[in-house]
Amino acid sequence: MGKLKRFGVSMNEILLKKFDDFIKRHKYKNRSEAIRDIIREKFVEEEWEKYKEVAGCIVIVYEHDVREILNKIIDIQHKFSNIIISTQHIHMDEENCMEIIAVKGTVEKIRELYFLLKALKGVKFSSITKATTGKELV
Repeated sequence: MGKLKRFGVSMNEILLKKFDDFIKRHKYKNRSEAIRDIIREKFVEEEWEKYKEVAGCIVIVYEHDVREILNKIIDIQHKFSNIIISTQHIHMDEENCMEIIAVKGTVEKIRELYFLLKALKGVKFSSITKATTGKELV
């Protein structure tokens, strides 16, 4: 980590009040921590926009009784084994399962995997969490 530098930020009272409320809700210790976190988050989004090598997590919730859905999920995952770091299967209740898939690779490949899984009959929910490989963050 590089040397810390201080700088001033000016904003109107209403925006500052909202920011301070945000800090409390998200349990930040101070404004500096919150600002650093928000800036890093924007840099991760920028990595994804520039289609660099990135990391992330795909989550799907699906009805496990839908015909062949688990086999279809596994078949798709095998086709993307070069970007899948890890998977976790969770039995949520008698009808629903969750699959968590950690990925690292190009944005195009990760999105392709995500859209194939999301489109399967029986998938009730899907999301993708954008992360970074950390190579460009300090």
